[in-house]
Amino acid sequence: MRAQNYRADSENGDHIDDPSEDALFMLISDLNDSDNTFIVVQHDEDDPAWFASVAILDEDGYEIVRRDTTRNEHEVTTSTSIHDVARGLTVWMAARDFPGRPTEQPGELIRRTRPDRGRTGPAGPSAPRASSPVRRAALVVTPGG
Repeated sequence: MRAQNYRADSENGDHIDDPSEDALFMLISDLNDSDNTFIVVQHDEDDPAWFASVAILDEDGYEIVRRDTTRNEHEVTTSTSIHDVARGLTVWMAARDFPGRPTEQPGELIRRTRPDRGRTGPAGPSAPRASSPVRRAALVVTPGG
């Protein structure tokens, strides 16, 4: 069975479908300089358009390679923090294109998460309202008060 989005494979044969940030953290923390020197994360298809890899460096750190041929991206960085590497990979992978996953425009997401609540303007519910007041609140904290 294929992963829904992507998979992570380590040199020693560990395999995780659709790894979470915590699972990536585990895979990276298991890397060593003898028989498990890298992991590869990629879309689960025969010819993936993107991949990321993490390899252990001799000087107590990690080399991270991110490659996306559809966006002409190729980035190589280093880090000493497993947490930063796992978080960075998770964020980067979330921005990748997956066949079959619907692409949303920013406006669609806003309309879906902040419905108009029935108010309509002259051009309908999605028309911008120039006269809509913006309400702001401030919280002031004073020492000893």
